Amino acid sequence: MGDKAHTHPGAAGRAVAADHPASVRNVVLVGHSGSGKTTLVEALALTAGAVNRAGRVEDGGTVSDYDDIEHRQQRSVQLSLVPVEWDGIKINLLDTPGYADFVGELRAGLRAADAALFVVSASDGVDGSTRMVWEECAAVGMPRAIVVTHLEAARADLEEMTRVCAEAFGGDDPDAVLPLYLPLHGPQAPDGHAPVTGLIGLLSQKLFDYSGGARAETEPGEHELPLIEEARNRLIEGIIAESEDETLMDRYVGGETIDVKTLIEDLERAVARGTFFPVLAAAPAGDGSRQGLGTVELLELITRGFPTPLERQAPSVTTPDGTPRDLTGCDPSGPLVAEVVKTASDPYVGRVSLVRVFSGTLRPDETVHVSGHGLADRGHEDHDVDERVGALTTPFGKQQRPVGHAVAGDLACVAKLNRAETGDTLSAKDDPLLMEPWQMPDPLLPVAIQAHSKPDEDKLSQGLSRLAAEDPTMRLEQNQDTHQVVLWCLGEAHADVALERLRSRYGVQVDVVAHRVPLRETFATKSAGRGRHVKQSGGHGQYAICEIEVEPLPGGSGVEFVDKVVGGAVPRQFIPSVEKGVRAQAARGLASGHPLVDVRITLLDGKAHSVDSSDAAFQTAGALALREAAAEARIHLLEPVAEVSVLVGDEYVGAVMSDLSGRRGRVLGTEQTSGGRTVVRAEVPEIEIGRYSVDLRSLSHGTARFDRVYARHEPMPPQVAERLRQLEKEAS
Repeated sequence: MGDKAHTHPGAAGRAVAADHPASVRNVVLVGHSGSGKTTLVEALALTAGAVNRAGRVEDGGTVSDYDDIEHRQQRSVQLSLVPVEWDGIKINLLDTPGYADFVGELRAGLRAADAALFVVSASDGVDGSTRMVWEECAAVGMPRAIVVTHLEAARADLEEMTRVCAEAFGGDDPDAVLPLYLPLHGPQAPDGHAPVTGLIGLLSQKLFDYSGGARAETEPGEHELPLIEEARNRLIEGIIAESEDETLMDRYVGGETIDVKTLIEDLERAVARGTFFPVLAAAPAGDGSRQGLGTVELLELITRGFPTPLERQAPSVTTPDGTPRDLTGCDPSGPLVAEVVKTASDPYVGRVSLVRVFSGTLRPDETVHVSGHGLADRGHEDHDVDERVGALTTPFGKQQRPVGHAVAGDLACVAKLNRAETGDTLSAKDDPLLMEPWQMPDPLLPVAIQAHSKPDEDKLSQGLSRLAAEDPTMRLEQNQDTHQVVLWCLGEAHADVALERLRSRYGVQVDVVAHRVPLRETFATKSAGRGRHVKQSGGHGQYAICEIEVEPLPGGSGVEFVDKVVGGAVPRQFIPSVEKGVRAQAARGLASGHPLVDVRITLLDGKAHSVDSSDAAFQTAGALALREAAAEARIHLLEPVAEVSVLVGDEYVGAVMSDLSGRRGRVLGTEQTSGGRTVVRAEVPEIEIGRYSVDLRSLSHGTARFDRVYARHEPMPPQVAERLRQLEKEAS
C-alpha cells in the first residue's frame, strides 16, 4: 500500500458490476454527524472516476442526491450506497447517518458490510457513540480502519489525532492503532497554520504530494528521513507483532531488515483479520483537482487490505421452521440467500429494496421466496410469500442503473418486491430459508398521532404500513386502552422524519397529540353497593335488584367475580348477567374513566320478578351496584411502573441516579461493567419517562442507553393524581 501512483480512467455513466465475490469490497462508513462521511464518499468517487470534478455524475445529479428530507434537514437520515471501481475491484461504499436517532440505518450498514471505515474529524475528535460502535464491531471481529478528515481546520493536527484514536480505539493494545502515513505540510500561512498538502509513506518512504491537484510521487530529502524513523519503526513493530509468521519478530530483533513487500503483505493480512487498525487521512479535492488528499491511499487500503466477502462469515441460516442450514460459503452457484437491508419508496417505480446477496446469484424476473423477519410487535407482519423480482439496478445518487445480476457478496437494488420489508430474507422459491435477524435498537420515544382530517384518516392506515415497512426501528402501536395510534421512535429527529415522510411521500397529514399512558383504578377499601333497576311504566317492565360487596386484591389479580347468593334471591340464569354488567362497568371505569382492576366483586343478594326480570335488567343493575360501591369508597388511580436499566459511563452515574430520583424513581442498585461503565437499575413510573430517551442523551452527551420493561401498576400519589385529573379536565 502506498508504493505506486495511480491515474484512473473515468467510470462515470456506467453501472459497476461484479462477476465474483473476490472482486467485491463492502465498506460501511461510521462516524458522528458532521465528521465528513458523505464528503469523503464524494472524494473517493471523484478519485475513482465515478463523478466529474464538479462532483456530478453523467446525468447531472450528485453522488449524495438521495432524499429531499436530507436536503431540508442538512444531514443524512438514511443508509445510502455508492458503488465505485478501483483496480478492477467493485467497492460498495455504505454511507450511514451519524446522528443517534438513525442508528437503525447504521446497523443495517454494518450488516451489509464486511469492513468498517471509522471517519473522525480532526476538529471534533472521537465521541462516545463512535466508541460504542467500535466496540460493537470488535465484538463480531469486523475489520476496521480509521480516516481523519477536516485537516483544513485551524489547529488540525494529524499526529495528535492519531494519538487520540489510539487512546480511544486501541484498548489494551494501542500499538494496533497506528498511522501508515505522516502529514506533508505546505508553506506556513500568515496565521501560522501550515496546511497538509501531501503524505509521507512510512513503509515505502516516499512522498505523495497532492498540492498540484493530483497525486505526485517523489523521493524524500535527506532531512526528511530522520523525521519518519521513529514512527516507521513503531509501525514495523506493530505489523510484526500481528504477523502470522512467528519468526519475523526474532529476525527483526536480531537486526535483520525486513523487506517492504513482506511488511505490506503482513499488514494487509492483519487488517483483513481485524487485528490491526491503520490510521489514514483524507480531504476532498480542491478546485480544479482530480484527486483529494489521501483518497488514493484509502482506495488502496480498501482493495488490498479489507477482506473480500469470501473471508467473512455469513449470519446463521435456518429453514422457516427453525431447522439449521449450513451454507457452503459465499458461493455464486450456491443456494440463493439474500437479505433486504433497506426499503425505500420511489415515486416512479414504487418500493425499492436494497439487498445484500450472501449466497447464490440474484437475477431479474425470477421468482423468489420472501421470509418474514419476526418483528410483528413493531407493526411488521410475519410472512412467507413468493414474489417476482423486478429490475436489478445499482444506485448512484437519485439514479438507478440496470445490472444483469448480483453475485454472492454484492449489493443491488430490487424493484417491485411489494411484500418484502427491511430484514426479510430472499431465497429460492423451492428452497425457502431465513437469516438470523440483526440486532435492532428498541424505540423508546412515544409519539401519539391522529389524522388531521377525514381524507387523512382514510389514508392513514396504508401510510403507516408503508412507513413501518421502510423502518424496522419504528414500532407502530394501536393502544387498546388509550385508543391512540402511537409511533415509537428512537428520538425527536427520527419522529420528525417519520412524520415528514407520511406527509410528503404518502400524502397523509397528521397532528401530534399528548401521549397517554394506560392508567387503572382500584378500590382502596372494602365497600358495598346496591343496584336497583325497576321500570314499570309503559310497555314491558324491567325489574332487577342486586347487592354486591367489593374488596381490593393484590396487584395483578384482575377482576374476580364471586357468587354467594343463597335461597335463589337472584335466579341462576341471571347471575351471569350480573357478572357481565359489573365487568362491563369495570372496563369502562368509575371515578376517572380508567379500567377497574385488582378487586373481588361478590354478589350477596338481590330480587327478581317472575315476568319483568331479564338479562339486560340484571346487567344494568350490576353496573349500578358497582357505581354505588365506588361512590362510597376511596378509589386509587394506578399508574404503570417500568423497570429501567441504564448503561452509562461512570462519570455520569451520579447525574443519572439523581435524575431518576427526580422522576419519582426508586433506584434498585448499580452494577459495574467493562469499559468504565455502570448499569443503573431503577423502577420509574412510565408517565415520568415519556421523553427519557431524549433527556438521557442530553444528560450523558449521547453515551448512555437504556431499556425498559413493564413491571406492574401501583397507586399514584394523591397530589400527582389530582394534577393529572385537572389536566384531563382542561383538555376536555
